[in-house]
Amino acid sequence: MKRWKVGVVGLGAIAMRGHLPAISGNAALELAAVAAPDASEDFSGAPRYCSLGEMLVGVPDLDAVAICTPPGPRYAIAREALIAGKHVLLEKPPTLTLGQGIHLRRLARENGLTLFAGWHSRFNAAVEEAARRLAADPAVDMAIDWREDVRQFHEGQEWIWAPGGFGVFDPGINALAIATAIFSDPLFVSEADLALPSNRQTPIAADLVFTWPAGKGDLRAHFDWRHEGEPKWDVALRTRGGREYLLSSGGARLEIDGRVVLDEARCEYPALYAHFVRLLETGRSDADMEPLSLVADAFMLGRRTEVAPFVW
Repeated sequence: MKRWKVGVVGLGAIAMRGHLPAISGNAALELAAVAAPDASEDFSGAPRYCSLGEMLVGVPDLDAVAICTPPGPRYAIAREALIAGKHVLLEKPPTLTLGQGIHLRRLARENGLTLFAGWHSRFNAAVEEAARRLAADPAVDMAIDWREDVRQFHEGQEWIWAPGGFGVFDPGINALAIATAIFSDPLFVSEADLALPSNRQTPIAADLVFTWPAGKGDLRAHFDWRHEGEPKWDVALRTRGGREYLLSSGGARLEIDGRVVLDEARCEYPALYAHFVRLLETGRSDADMEPLSLVADAFMLGRRTEVAPFVW
């Protein structure tokens, strides 16, 4: 069995908690190198470099690159990797803009490489089970309730408030990734209300209304970074046949008509990397940009309301 040599670019919390353990736990993968600006000589047995460019020189037989930086530099890094002939996995959101994502898809296709937009929330077993069941009895109503305290996961990260920082859509796009995975037809944003702190450039809260070609229903989402206490990451659905679904804990728990069907610890990243291996072995890509498109449309259509300034 081939072992694919993977380099990780960006060593923030998501790489440390999700990507590195998942790579180490997959027998088909080898953590060949890591890259971050504050380079040291060694990291978990893998050489550490200051940049992707240095990594490509130091490990010329690298097969793939997982990009775990903030969204801003992802396109440039992914483009560099693809031009160098490396397969690419992108942490969510895959790129800063929809146009960048579309170009990376074309670049990967033209060079015969795998590009994987890693919407990790989709790889919870409960989400996959819900999608399987909803294929036979589709959802017609949806209520997303995605609330957390911005200080809990983003303390001091000023980039989230700058143009292109996504604001509350940085976590909220996980809910949109789940929604687009369980609806067989595309979703479209029809209304958006964005609450922007008076001293920030991106929203701290948002309310969206969706439509979809398959029919009529009440499809809504509420995102809020001002929540106190434990995060609330829920997607509630009502099906055509009248069943009530609740995906909670970010997609780790599934209830149907009040009965727990699946409740597993969140283990998205091992499943995400197992899918990446399948893509590599079959020479395919999986670079869905629909969740990013919904965020872009929310910004395009959104009514902006100024709210109280946010300070850490």
